[in-house]
Amino acid sequence: MTVTSVHKDPQALTMTINAQFNAPIGRVWEMWENPRLLERWWGPPTYPATVVDYDLNPGGGVSYFMTGPEGDQSHGWWRVLTLSAPNGLEFENGFAHESGDPNLDMPTMIIRVLLSEEPSGITRMTIVTAYPSLRAMEQILAMRMEEGMTLAISQIDDIL
Repeated sequence: MTVTSVHKDPQALTMTINAQFNAPIGRVWEMWENPRLLERWWGPPTYPATVVDYDLNPGGGVSYFMTGPEGDQSHGWWRVLTLSAPNGLEFENGFAHESGDPNLDMPTMIIRVLLSEEPSGITRMTIVTAYPSLRAMEQILAMRMEEGMTLAISQIDDIL
């Protein structure tokens, strides 16, 4: 399994997922940089993602939806804050209405992605999700974000 650990820290309001891949950093970076590859892993296996808009530059954004086995759709968005290819990015992540407009009734999260390559060629990926409050963290985790992210990231090996 690609995910090596998950750590939730309610005091720091973060969840950190660590993963490693037997691939060079440039290839792992492509999983974020290429919207067609992002679609193949961003949603859990039973909720594949469809990227609608994609601009991975600071100030840009990504809009997407995930379609469940019953045909139900969950919409989301990113607002890109920083980008330092191929070592990482930081973005605000939130839920959206079917129209693609942000759902202001749901909390947003800041997600920081860090990639580093070991001399052996293994790339480590750390994803730190920061929540605005303990209530928001509990709400999102109750929606099974940990399980969903773990399953989603575990699909990257097959793509690589």
